[in-house]
Amino acid sequence: MAILLAKEAPTLTPHHLNLQAKISRAMGGASLQTCLACGVCTGGCPTGDIGAPVDPRKMVRLLLLGMEDRLLASDMIWLCTMCGRCTVYCPVGVNMGDLVRAMRSELAAEGRVPVNLQKVVDLALESGNNMGISQEDYLDTLDWMQEELQAEFGSEAEIPVDKKDARILYVINPREAKFFPLSILAAAKVFHAAGESWTLSSRYWDATNYALFSGDDKAGAILVQRLADEVERLGCQELIMTECGHAFRAIRWGPEQWLGHKLPFSVRSIVQLMAEYLQDGRIRLDPSRNSEPVTYHDPCNLGRKEGIFEEPRQILRAAVTDFREMTPNRENNYCCGGGGGMLSLSEFGQERMAKGKVKIEQIQRTGAKIIATPCHNCVDQLNDLCRHYHLEVKAKNIVELVADALVINGKE
Repeated sequence: MAILLAKEAPTLTPHHLNLQAKISRAMGGASLQTCLACGVCTGGCPTGDIGAPVDPRKMVRLLLLGMEDRLLASDMIWLCTMCGRCTVYCPVGVNMGDLVRAMRSELAAEGRVPVNLQKVVDLALESGNNMGISQEDYLDTLDWMQEELQAEFGSEAEIPVDKKDARILYVINPREAKFFPLSILAAAKVFHAAGESWTLSSRYWDATNYALFSGDDKAGAILVQRLADEVERLGCQELIMTECGHAFRAIRWGPEQWLGHKLPFSVRSIVQLMAEYLQDGRIRLDPSRNSEPVTYHDPCNLGRKEGIFEEPRQILRAAVTDFREMTPNRENNYCCGGGGGMLSLSEFGQERMAKGKVKIEQIQRTGAKIIATPCHNCVDQLNDLCRHYHLEVKAKNIVELVADALVINGKE
């Protein structure tokens, strides 16, 4: 039986009407009044009792009763990782992830985004990347990685920057340039082995888009447009995103939402591209180079939101000797607890660790020593969880495992 509305409808101010319009768009024409109040969504939400639990059913109830202001003032809006697991189990398909994103959009319009999350968006707008890395430091890092690449493969190997008419433009996460440059090197090795025509940009190279989390639609549009402009400026045919779940979701979902149109070129994850390389025989792998047991974490934005489930598994079966599935997996997989901007919300650090306990239990059951996942937020969260719960397991991006297993000219 559907939740009953309040006997007397609340007075709708312009603020409420605006929010209702956003919610209606998020629902895609469906109605919240189809909610059965069955609680399956809450059962599918892996938050547990963390002091301020997220309750999808309560969110819907407050909206139906016209209590939007109470909901907007609660921590639930920011504690929700928008992972979409509740929607998988909802018998009528209420999309809570998009509903929460719509409510965050209203809060962003009112200047009510948590300070630390807003800082990340502002820095990306002001500096061109969310860590404020200067162009000089970025290019120096690329030069350094090119030297490492050429030391291994010869002077013909390169990390091209602003190469006109390259087939693909590759964009990265700033954490790679600042903290994990070997991820850039790993991707360069794969592109070199595949004989790919590729380039990086010297101007706008940040794949991330934290406006997806903050709710700032104007900022989201700017960040998407910057990448689109770079593809056009350099004359590339395809945009390839680094292993970053929310970045991929933003560039796939955002253009129509924020710009009002689809992008005039193809957008894929490097995971999809590597799977294609394997299928076409453009790269060869020796799995014995990765002999430790490996499990796989499905990032919510790449998996449940964008349907990329099989490509990473195809790659891992070719790149490692001992691949072990978590249970549950694919669309039923648990969120790691780091999505929705949680990694930027330091005020919710305790809740973030509590959210991830169920994920740690999943990993422990596999006995794996490496967690492969094509998402930088997930890598950070999973490594934080392993330290917090004293689990001797390390999270890695898939491209690193592929690079370690590459066979080039018959040599490992």
